[in-house]
Amino acid sequence: MLAVREALDLMLAAARPVAHTEVIPTLSANGRVLASAQVSGMNVPGADNTQMDGYAVRAADCVGGHAVLAVSQRIPAGHVGQPLQPGTAARIFTGAMIPEGADAVVMQEQCTLADDQVTINHAPKSGEWIRRAGEDITCGSVILPAGARLRSQELGLAASVGLAELPVRRKLRVAVFFTGDELTMPGEPLAPGAIYNSNRFTLRALLENLGCEISDFGIVPDTLEATRSVLRESAQGHDLIITSGGVSVGEEDHIKPAVEAEGKLNMWQIAVKPGKPLAFGEVQDAFFVGLPGNPVSSFVTFLMFVRPFILRLQGVEGPIAPRGYAMRADFNWPKADKRNEFLRARINQAGGVELFRNQSSGVLTSTVWGDGVIDHPPGTTIASGDMVRFIPFNELLY
Repeated sequence: MLAVREALDLMLAAARPVAHTEVIPTLSANGRVLASAQVSGMNVPGADNTQMDGYAVRAADCVGGHAVLAVSQRIPAGHVGQPLQPGTAARIFTGAMIPEGADAVVMQEQCTLADDQVTINHAPKSGEWIRRAGEDITCGSVILPAGARLRSQELGLAASVGLAELPVRRKLRVAVFFTGDELTMPGEPLAPGAIYNSNRFTLRALLENLGCEISDFGIVPDTLEATRSVLRESAQGHDLIITSGGVSVGEEDHIKPAVEAEGKLNMWQIAVKPGKPLAFGEVQDAFFVGLPGNPVSSFVTFLMFVRPFILRLQGVEGPIAPRGYAMRADFNWPKADKRNEFLRARINQAGGVELFRNQSSGVLTSTVWGDGVIDHPPGTTIASGDMVRFIPFNELLY
């Protein structure tokens, strides 16, 4: 069995980012991957402006900390004031341009207005409460690199320099299907020995979170012929095929021989718990990932292996590994395993992490109860008070 790091490196080394790009409105680009670097054509701010509601003054007129100045003008945001004459102040509002001649802003809480005169009860320094032109972004600078995954922050930044459209890589096309004669869809009668197909809902939601276009081929009968047929069909027009179930070594597990017959299998079985029977290969021009059928195994292996692989296929550059945090274990885990374990856990009120009571690969409630997983290296135990590597789900689900 390959170690977790070896398996992930093998998958990432094989990833070929989608080549096709398109230009779309910035308002529609959430979750997409930027195809080329974006350069600002302007300074932000475009001119010196005030950070506060208050009065624009010449600092030299307020040296004593108690100056009475005539209010010569009023400057709301979006308006341009007149040059400020010595011995006067301008009423100014947050975001408004600093008038020529002024070199400081005094916040309104430090001022007293009476008729057309303001008493400045403060001795400002030159530059006080002024945002300088280009303080955030300078004209000609790269604001977003190629390969950036566009979140709300990146979209706001693009809009701040007037970018109404962005070049992005096309969405990843993913085909999914699920094997197992025992699988039944919610809403249908549950026959003896049957189970509801929870993996269909979990995996589709995970793919939607990552912005993929999904083709769902449904539940496939447990035969080699049916599995091969759907593999051939799902390889057409898709970048990636993901299956759930049928990757173990039982007589009704047909994924491995089907992939070997229709394409090639590059990897099978990982030293990971839950999720040992993970398969990776290619069918025609599509990549293939076969996930285990147990719901927690499928969920965890998707997060740890498929998610980073998808990000690379989408063209995401730079680090894609989830951040882990050193946290105190408030539990004992005395039995070492030869595999890398991902233990479902949550943060408690004492600031440590505690385990779900049942770590079985079939206990899906652990993924709802938990805040994340503990990345537990093989061959080690955990004693209460030890520091462990905790990966929260918010590092893994999007």
